[in-house]
Amino acid sequence: MVKVGIAGGAGYTAGELIRILLGHPLAEIAWVLSSSHAGAPVCKVHSDLVGDTNLVFAEKPDFSAVDVVFFCMGHGKSGEFMDKYDLPSGVKIIDLSNDFRLKAEGNNFVYGLPELRRDEIKAASLLANPGCFATSIELALLPLAKAGLLKEVHVTAITGSTGAGQSPSATTHFSWRNSNISIYKAFKHQHLAEIKEALTTLMPGFSAPVSFVPLRGDFARGILASVYLDYEGSLDEAKQLFDDFYADARFTFRSDEDIDLKQVVNTNKCLLHLGLYDGKLHITSIIDNLTKGASGQAVQNMNLMFGLDEAAGLYMKPSAF
Repeated sequence: MVKVGIAGGAGYTAGELIRILLGHPLAEIAWVLSSSHAGAPVCKVHSDLVGDTNLVFAEKPDFSAVDVVFFCMGHGKSGEFMDKYDLPSGVKIIDLSNDFRLKAEGNNFVYGLPELRRDEIKAASLLANPGCFATSIELALLPLAKAGLLKEVHVTAITGSTGAGQSPSATTHFSWRNSNISIYKAFKHQHLAEIKEALTTLMPGFSAPVSFVPLRGDFARGILASVYLDYEGSLDEAKQLFDDFYADARFTFRSDEDIDLKQVVNTNKCLLHLGLYDGKLHITSIIDNLTKGASGQAVQNMNLMFGLDEAAGLYMKPSAF
């Protein structure tokens, strides 16, 4: 059994991670750290877990009791945590924040997109879990990057309210979000740098713009990304590129039928649909922002890092009906 610690246990990603790990056949949660809820039952904060666990939030970590620690803290907090505590070299780290996703001097974290870096993830001790928008957009474009076919990219993507985290704000309040859609961080979203780094891994000469307009949706969870770019081949050729690239992927699939968000909500899947219109290749990419976009992908990475079945604990039913 892989013994797991979770630092920052009160948010949405931590709640989703706990839910997944409680059903994992080869993982056991040793502790869940939360300074603000120390001593309280985990199910008091994550009420969907009532009856599933007797875990109590811990105030301090016990690294001797775990093989891996998931960081589910706010952006900027993971580095502070590592500075505060002397983590043993034998304990692996999976960080769900954006602290270590970008290449930088002294950053030894492996970028954890399995469809891009599976072999490196298997050997990793420090792993940076990708962002949710980044995951959906990268999976829509990586096959084209590998073929050297990327040109200027246009993306419009909509995400559920859980993508903004659990702390309330003016734009996550129910009375504002309900029956409402809005644009935010147009052309300057923080995931753009992450997306460009991933694409240039496979197509080093790619320097064209990736124009990204994110939308806040009036639903709780999920991301639908609408991506298009100029393309000179046939639709069948494009489909073959995607089928070849994802032939060994456990959770990413191309569909010939139109796709909708409910097919992936509550799963670790990414579904892709392709269309060709007057020389424009259109890719629709859908994921659940809390699973494939965060906690599910983190468990997928844990499985790879410990030599387990990549899909262990991740056979989940979508909320399609």
